[in-house]
Amino acid sequence: MNYPLHLRFKVLTLGKRIFISDQAGTMIMYAKQKMFKLKEEVHVFGDEAQTQHKYNINADRIIDFSPKYSFTDVNHLPLGSVRRQGMKSLWRAHYDITTTEATAMTISQENPWTNVFDSIFSQLPIIGMFAGYLFHPTYIVKTSDGRDVMRLRKQPAFLEGYFTIEKLDASLTEQDETSVLLSLFTVVLMERTRG
Repeated sequence: MNYPLHLRFKVLTLGKRIFISDQAGTMIMYAKQKMFKLKEEVHVFGDEAQTQHKYNINADRIIDFSPKYSFTDVNHLPLGSVRRQGMKSLWRAHYDITTTEATAMTISQENPWTNVFDSIFSQLPIIGMFAGYLFHPTYIVKTSDGRDVMRLRKQPAFLEGYFTIEKLDASLTEQDETSVLLSLFTVVLMERTRG
């Protein structure tokens, strides 16, 4: 893939529409999250017309503090999972990634104060619409031995969420890379209310 990748989600639509494209603008992933679903289930496509079904993201329970989201391909073969660590995530978002290759990785915020200020500012009438220009949370993906492999960074944007994804370690296998991207995709869905 041609990094950095660009992840966008539209906030003024019914449900969330999320796009990941590469540096050249080629779409890699697209999903539309349905509103009012008790048990999360997201179908990920390779195009906005939703003709190239690629992956599924499924929550393991209806509503929970520490949900686990499993990833499968179009044939329902497992690709890995990501789980939010409930108590750890109260202050600093923290997720555990497991891949089919039994690789253990984590996603965590680099600076939790950014979300605090972003959340406060975004609640202010009218000027809160501009919170996306001021505070930019960053999430880092690390392996169990402490190597940084990817970084998700919020970028300035108006009326949409805009993030870049940087690859920091070239030794990731294709399967691990897919699991990490699906995990980051899921984190953006879950953390959108926290900045």
